[in-house]
Amino acid sequence: MEEEKTGTEDKKDSFDKVCFMCRRSESKAGPMITLPGGITVCRDCMQRSFDSMDNPEIRNMLNLQNLSNLKNFPDMGMFRMDGRGASSSAEKAEKKKEKKPEKAPVFDIRALPAPHRIKAELDQYVVGQDRAKKIISVAVYNHYKRVKTNTNSLDEIEIEKSNMLMIGPTGCGKTYLVKTLSKLLDVPLAIADATSLTEAGYIGDDIESVLSKLLAVAGNDVEKAETGIVFIDEIDKIAKKQNTNQRDVSGESVQQGLLKLLEGSEVEVPVGATSKNAMVPMTTMNTKNILFICGGAFPGLEDIIKERLTKSSSMGFESELKDRFDDDPDLLTKATLEDLRRYGMIPEFIGRLPMMFALRKLDRAMLVRILKEPKNAILKQYQKLLALDEVKLEFEDSALEAIADLALGKDTGARALRSIIEEFMLDIMYEIPKDDNIGQVLITGDYIAHRGGPVITMRGTELPALTEGSAGREH
Repeated sequence: MEEEKTGTEDKKDSFDKVCFMCRRSESKAGPMITLPGGITVCRDCMQRSFDSMDNPEIRNMLNLQNLSNLKNFPDMGMFRMDGRGASSSAEKAEKKKEKKPEKAPVFDIRALPAPHRIKAELDQYVVGQDRAKKIISVAVYNHYKRVKTNTNSLDEIEIEKSNMLMIGPTGCGKTYLVKTLSKLLDVPLAIADATSLTEAGYIGDDIESVLSKLLAVAGNDVEKAETGIVFIDEIDKIAKKQNTNQRDVSGESVQQGLLKLLEGSEVEVPVGATSKNAMVPMTTMNTKNILFICGGAFPGLEDIIKERLTKSSSMGFESELKDRFDDDPDLLTKATLEDLRRYGMIPEFIGRLPMMFALRKLDRAMLVRILKEPKNAILKQYQKLLALDEVKLEFEDSALEAIADLALGKDTGARALRSIIEEFMLDIMYEIPKDDNIGQVLITGDYIAHRGGPVITMRGTELPALTEGSAGREH
């Protein structure tokens, strides 16, 4: 019996073992590993199995992601069939740290431009509003100089923040000023809307949501976000409601909640959400170095200013005409803290915005300049669009004046310019691609007034002489 058994084993050993997975024989794949049940696997397939078990995606597929938390369950990466051994988790962490790029400095005081340079840069994008640009340039320069030099701890003299309040009619450039400023200084900017803010516990966004937006813009980098700019638009919408018996959850309560943010304090901020709840991670931000800029149109503030300026009698030597300030474009510049308090802003809120200034209402001359002078002027945008089709676009001065007159009638500031241009450029943008022979299009005042059409010149013909001072000569 023993001889028969031995002969049988010799007969089995005379055959090559075959890998259960890749079906390679032992002569090709090398020595096999015998598993329970008589299954043989080559070393290469066994190593690939261990590597796949160490892959987080495979672990998730097999619901094994929690196996690494078990103390007695080994890391699959420790099994190396080639005898080299696997790198430890500490070594892997070191490799990840080495691959991570170095974080750029948040802000460099040596690169901070002087106020006159900040204003000169703003002049290239924003037309007019010289006093507003000067105030913003000085306030921003002093703020970041204070932030980076830490002057609040020198000589026991603490320099307070220069938070700003911008008052101006719609379309005068409040938001555009802040956007241009943030690009110039290369700092994170968050633009929040005060109309959606409510008191904590009510439907709407919590006060801390303005900081959540700043944190998101900074890539969840708290240090970078703490030196950014927050622009709260439509700040006049949180004015205290007049003659109301209900709880003012979106008015005075919001002003009270913004006090701690404006002054500077440690605030718990939800990450990636607009309200606090148990499912949202929280982080702490210090707002002492965050520059807050509030802006609003304050409709109805002119009536309060007029009432204050015309309090004197309408008869006698010192009489004031009631309609004296009706057409005054600089009426908002005469606003005082008392006017804002009567409008509905609480004194504590106004006191935390020491830099208060007004932007002028746009007149006809300023609208014409906005059309053609800024770097990103609307006319230059359309000239570039047609230049891609090798067509030259020109505008007569009469056309620009007609566009400005139409915009004044809409009473929405510079925002009306694009809608007007879009209307009369629609047919031109539609027809030009049909004919490759068109070389130039001249927009005239008669075309804007619907008394004629644009002057179209074909390629190879002499271009018509433009009127003196016509816009769009440079491309």
